[in-house]
Amino acid sequence: MRYEELTIEGRNAVLEAFRSGKTIDKLFVLDGCQDGPVRTIVREAKKHDTILNYVSRERLDQISETGKHQGVIAYAAAYEYAEVEDMLKAAEEKGEPPFLILLDGIEDPHNLGAIIRTANLAGAHGVIIPKRRAAGLTATVAKTSAGALNYTPVAKVTNLTATMEDLKKKGMWFVCADMGGDIMYKVNLKGPIGLVVGNEGEGVGKLVREHCDMTASIPMKGDIDSLNASVAAGVLAYEIVRQRMTP
Repeated sequence: MRYEELTIEGRNAVLEAFRSGKTIDKLFVLDGCQDGPVRTIVREAKKHDTILNYVSRERLDQISETGKHQGVIAYAAAYEYAEVEDMLKAAEEKGEPPFLILLDGIEDPHNLGAIIRTANLAGAHGVIIPKRRAAGLTATVAKTSAGALNYTPVAKVTNLTATMEDLKKKGMWFVCADMGGDIMYKVNLKGPIGLVVGNEGEGVGKLVREHCDMTASIPMKGDIDSLNASVAAGVLAYEIVRQRMTP
């Protein structure tokens, strides 16, 4: 499979991409353009909850690869997104309690790719990311995942907290990675669990953190106060693995 982000330009091409069911991450539309074809494309974007950006002609010209964008450019995922239900089914088929990794505010594609790689090796059944303020499945993510993206499903959801609440109704618990939390060795991380990780700058957002059932911190012995987000995700993921392997 080729690791490249799909850039779709031109009105017919973008409209056909929507109608064919291709996952469109973002749509850029010439600000002020209101003709029939563009209105149809915008309607499709809203129907599919695609992130919509109205920009200047200069901005479109800047990001265009062909120079023939006709006022619309779409960014499609290099890989298809999965559904959260697919992850739960995969866990059930393996006879394992669900183990999901949820990412809040991870905008660096290298971090996302590295976390997907760790998720695969740690036996997580999937990774969940929000539609906004998050990296999508770009070429960089695919390359950084070192092939894990072929095997570990990634779901993109409109509302992370709503997704967490739905999963709670199905028996899942959520642990938030937070420097102010209990030391991870003292937290019970067994059973159906979702590990929630934020970026190293702001951490997990307040609303998402409030929807978690517990918080866990990684013991720090050095002179700086935080780990790279992908490293923190790896450390906590493997504490979950360790606890699952402990009778």
